[in-house]
Amino acid sequence: MSANTTVQGSDAVPADEAGPLAPDTGPSAGPGAEPGLSPGSTVAVVGTGTMGQGIAQVALTAGHLVRLYDSAPGRAEEAVTAVAGRLDRLVAKGRLGPAERDAALARLHPAAELAGLADAALVIEAIVERLDVKQGLFADLEKVVGEDTVLATNTSSLSVTAIAGGLRRPGRFVGLHFFNPAPLLPLVEVVSGHATDPATATRAYEAMRSWGKTPVRCADTPGFIVNRIARPFYAEALRVFEEGGADPATIDAALRESGGFRMGPFELTDLIGQDVNEAVTRSVWESFFQDPKFTPSLAQRRLVESGRLGRKTGHGWFSYAQGAKRPEPHTAPPAEAPARVTVRGSLGPAEPLVDLFEEAGIEVRRTSGGGYVDLPAGARLGLADGETSFEYRRDDIVYFDLALDYAEASRIVLSTRAGMAPEVLAEAVGLFQALGKKVSVIGDVPGMIVARTVAMLADLAADAVDRGVATAKDVDTAMRLGVNYPAGPLEWAERVGYARVRDLLKSLHERCPNGRYAPSLALARRGRDDEEGEL
Repeated sequence: MSANTTVQGSDAVPADEAGPLAPDTGPSAGPGAEPGLSPGSTVAVVGTGTMGQGIAQVALTAGHLVRLYDSAPGRAEEAVTAVAGRLDRLVAKGRLGPAERDAALARLHPAAELAGLADAALVIEAIVERLDVKQGLFADLEKVVGEDTVLATNTSSLSVTAIAGGLRRPGRFVGLHFFNPAPLLPLVEVVSGHATDPATATRAYEAMRSWGKTPVRCADTPGFIVNRIARPFYAEALRVFEEGGADPATIDAALRESGGFRMGPFELTDLIGQDVNEAVTRSVWESFFQDPKFTPSLAQRRLVESGRLGRKTGHGWFSYAQGAKRPEPHTAPPAEAPARVTVRGSLGPAEPLVDLFEEAGIEVRRTSGGGYVDLPAGARLGLADGETSFEYRRDDIVYFDLALDYAEASRIVLSTRAGMAPEVLAEAVGLFQALGKKVSVIGDVPGMIVARTVAMLADLAADAVDRGVATAKDVDTAMRLGVNYPAGPLEWAERVGYARVRDLLKSLHERCPNGRYAPSLALARRGRDDEEGEL
């Protein structure tokens, strides 16, 4: 058995690219909470790669004695030196005092063999993502640690249940999925395998809280919370690209500047590594027996096959060669705004646009109707609903995409049928430009970009909650902190309206009836509850 240190981590956003992070602090255990780990108890970390070093640093700064072990000779000693360097940098930045650093380093020791971990209260493994290697490691660990030691895996892609399958006492085994870099990202997924004792999960959860982390509980499901629910953020962007709806730069701009995401999926997968991102997608897809909701992208597969893996190879969706210019998103030229518009009924989540029109000096006439904006030239503006312009019952409709916040959005995306009169489209473009927005016009893609992405995220999130993977609160927390989403998928769906999200997916399903967009029963129930609540 070899505790190889090569780690295949999650495809979460790296902290230096993720924008503002939540503070690296968490709630303290409340009265009556189950105990975590005793202050000063020993924590062992097996595997001394980037993730192992990061976890060791977190445990050290939480006051524990930490032992580092690696099967490769000399690696543990090298890791101790590397962690010392990490702490030195914190001192230089004023985030750690010299005395605190010295005290932490006095608690950090390499272990020459597994027997040196015998006194650990918690052992966290961060080694190669191979089931047989992890199983062998924990079988050996079980022979040397105490009966009350908690054994934990940092796996991001393997079954916690399977790793613990050969243990004598699988009840003390749990998943602790940190996000890279562990010292900065606050989220930890606490994963209960099929045989995990609830007291073990609670003990691990409270330990993470005492370390200043924000833990979330979840069941042992492929991808856990974050890597399961995040798939549509990448998949729908790739699908729009494959359908010829828009280029990568424009899709990224739509999700950043309208959707409020910190990075677009094409630039983000270039940062993560196309091979890593595609491997996570493929692993989840295969683990769910090739469920069409998780189908990988042929376009991304071809990119991986070509060796264009992103920043690390100098080229992915974009070029990172010295002096290379990033492609600009499509932005429509200036157009004249209409003097007046008619708003028919409520625009739902786009209702804030009405005030923005009026603030821009555009006369707004309100009347009853089905939630559209009529333009003077005869075209109709509608929020993306999963239908296409060419099949609409009227000749001229321009769809506009969902935005996280229409007042704050700096870009609005429009979609219409090919062949629409230029002066008609220009009127719609000018209307949004009058609000100070950049405007991108994409192809006639059902559900557009942000709307279909949010709908699919909400569908997977609702399904996960109803299947007992995690609570709604933990799902939203995980997606905000683990991948820096501007809002949790369920929180966003509540703003948009579950019935509207369900109907958008039903429309997409009619146009692509392979099951990918079929609303889950969980989403259908929430949509029905929305409708009944309005009666």
